[in-house]
Amino acid sequence: MPSGSTQSADFVVVANRLPVDLEKLPDGTQRWKRSPGGLVTALEPMLRSRDGAWVGWPGLPDADVEPLVEDGLHLHPVGLSAQEVEEYYEGFSNGTLWPLYHDVVAPPAFHRHWWQTYVRVNQRFAEVVAQVAAKGATVWVQDYQLQLLPAALRELRPDLRIGFFLHIPFPPTELFMQLPWRKHIVEGLLGADLVGFHTPGGARNFRWLATRLAGANPGHGRTEVMVGDRTVKLGAFPISIDSGNLDRLSRNPDVLERAKQIRADLGDPERVVLGVDRLDYTKGIDVRLRAFEELLVEDRISPEDTVMIQLATPSRERVEHYQKMRNDIEQSVGRINGEYARVGHPAVHYLHQSLPREELVAFFVAADVMLVTPLRDGMNLVAKEYVACRHDNGGVLVLSEFAGAALELKDAILVNPHDTDGVKNALHAALTIDPDEGRRRMRALRRQVLSHDVDRWARTFLDALGLPPADEA
Repeated sequence: MPSGSTQSADFVVVANRLPVDLEKLPDGTQRWKRSPGGLVTALEPMLRSRDGAWVGWPGLPDADVEPLVEDGLHLHPVGLSAQEVEEYYEGFSNGTLWPLYHDVVAPPAFHRHWWQTYVRVNQRFAEVVAQVAAKGATVWVQDYQLQLLPAALRELRPDLRIGFFLHIPFPPTELFMQLPWRKHIVEGLLGADLVGFHTPGGARNFRWLATRLAGANPGHGRTEVMVGDRTVKLGAFPISIDSGNLDRLSRNPDVLERAKQIRADLGDPERVVLGVDRLDYTKGIDVRLRAFEELLVEDRISPEDTVMIQLATPSRERVEHYQKMRNDIEQSVGRINGEYARVGHPAVHYLHQSLPREELVAFFVAADVMLVTPLRDGMNLVAKEYVACRHDNGGVLVLSEFAGAALELKDAILVNPHDTDGVKNALHAALTIDPDEGRRRMRALRRQVLSHDVDRWARTFLDALGLPPADEA
C-alpha cells in the first residue's frame, strides 16, 4: 500500500477528466480553465465538506502537472501521453466501447493494442487514487473510460468503499458478448461495492453477465450479486441536471430579451424547431433533418412560418467517422436550404459551434418544439434542460424512446427514431398541438425535472453506497 503521508481525502471522485482543463496558450504558457458540468455542480459541495479530492486527466497530452488546489478543490492530475490519448481514449473508449454500448449504431473496432493501453491507463488511475484516498475513504468512479479501475483499486486498497456509475447505456447482453475482453470488463466493475446505471435494464443486463462470465452468484434480491463473500449492489440511478439553476436563468430579463432577439433574427416565424446535440452519430441529427425536409416536401409546413435551428457542438474532430458525419449533415442542410430558403431566410439554421450557457438557455426559451431523437442515449440531459427552461409552460418536447430520459419524461411526445414517418408525424403533431394540451404536458414534465435534480441523483447514489454524513466522515 502507498505510504500514508499522501493519504488524506475521505471522499474521492475519479473521472477521465478533471473539472478544469489545462489549456496551452499561443505564447506557450499554460492556464487552467473551469469546465462547467452538471457532475461538478452536484459533487462540489460534497467534495468541499469532506476535504475531498478529484482525480482525472488534465486534458493536455504529455503534461507534467503536480497536484493542485483550484477554486478550493483538491485536484490530482493523471498524466497521459499523446499515444495513450489516441489508444485509450480515442481508441478503446470511443472507438470500441462507445459504439458497442450504443447498440452498435456504428461498428466497434477491436484492436488489441488499444485494449492493452486501456488496461495500463486504468491501472495508473488506480495507483494515483490509492495514494490520495485516506483509510476507509469512499471513492466514486465515473464512466466507461475507467471500468477496470474498481477491481484494480480494490487490489491495492481493500479498505476503500468503491462506487461506480456508468453515464452511457449498458448494452444488451448479446451485443456485450461481442467484446473480446468482456470477462475482464465485468470483473473490473465487480471490484465496486455499488455499480450504478441510468435504467433498470442496464442493471439487469450487467447482473446476467456477472453470473455468466465472472462467476458471481445471485444475491438475496435482484439488485445484488455475491463475489466470493462480498456483496456488490446494482441499481438504476437516472442522472439529472441542475434544474433549479436553469429555471432561474431562464427567467433572467437578459435571457428573455435575447430569446426575443433570436426569433426576430429568424424573421419572427410562427414556429421554431430546435435541435441541440454534440456532433455524434448516436444523436440522430440526420433523422430529424429528414423528417423536417419531408414535411416541407409534403407541404404540411411552410418555410415562411416554420424554421429549424440545429446546434451541433464540435466533437471528436480527429475521428474519420465524425468528419464524414459532419459532411453528410452539412450537405443535408445545404440541400434543404437550396430548395426552400429565400434570400436572408434559411429554412434550416445550422451552427457547428459551442455556445455559452446563457445563450443556449435563450435558444431553449425561444423554441416552440425541441427535437431530441438519439438512436440510443444513456440519459440525454438536453431534453431535461429544455424542460427546466420552460417556466412559461410553453414548448413541446419530442423525445426518442431510446433515450434513458424517456422512462421519466413520459409526457413528451415519444418517437422511434428509426421510423422516419413516425418522427415526421410527431413533429407535425408538436407543431400543431392544442395549446392547453401542450401546457398540460409541459407542467407534468417540469414537475418531474424540477423535483429530480442532479443533487438528488448524487445523494441517492451516495446514500446507497453508504457514504456517511460529512460530520461523521
